[in-house]
Amino acid sequence: MSTTAHPLLDWSPEAVVFDCDGTLMDSERHWQDARNRAFREFGLQPPQGFADRAKGVHYADCGRMMAEETHKPDLAPDLTKALLHHFLALVAEEPLTMPGAVEFVRTLSGRLPLAVASNCPLEVVEESLGRAGLRRHFRHVVVPSEVPGDPDGTAARPVTGADAQVVRPKPWPDVYATAARLCGVPPEAALAVEDSLTGVESARRAGLRVLGVGPLTDEADARQADLWVSALHSEQILTWARDRVPPPAP
Repeated sequence: MSTTAHPLLDWSPEAVVFDCDGTLMDSERHWQDARNRAFREFGLQPPQGFADRAKGVHYADCGRMMAEETHKPDLAPDLTKALLHHFLALVAEEPLTMPGAVEFVRTLSGRLPLAVASNCPLEVVEESLGRAGLRRHFRHVVVPSEVPGDPDGTAARPVTGADAQVVRPKPWPDVYATAARLCGVPPEAALAVEDSLTGVESARRAGLRVLGVGPLTDEADARQADLWVSALHSEQILTWARDRVPPPAP
């Protein structure tokens, strides 16, 4: 989609909150490989179209979906555990960033607060960003504290450092609302950068404007974001970041 004369490009955010998988890190391929490995580990065949349905879904929900769609509901905990195990191994072997992500983050870094809002476990996000040399650019990393299918909170994970508020996974608005709050800005003053429709819905529900990034086959899907571009190395997006976001004070 063209970015020419787009209203979003006449706006200056006060904070930017990034998704991680598929936006900053090229990890969707790793999730797909991890799903396939987990299916094979239990002698199961991936259902047709499962990869599209699983994109952007919290890994615990994904494990449940894997079990339900292969008619093995009792395997949900084991599939979830296997999925995360295989993914972490793949990330450790080959952490990759998305096209333009590093330059875009570096352009914004120091100009305004940056945060990450992800459905992934905290250790996955921290490890991925650290290996890619990006972690130092982000003031906050927000992940769900409430794991799907765990109403008692026995598998809960931290939000960020000392924030104890319960945060539900996307498509709930919690991760984006929390990230904006931690950055010290109202949601409507923050920009979300997302690659999945699940994430776009989460950011929208939280009140953020949304820059969608990545390939799309349906124009109706693209219209769910304020603006959708194919990659973050778009010169118009980089020019916008340099021109519309004030540089840090000397």
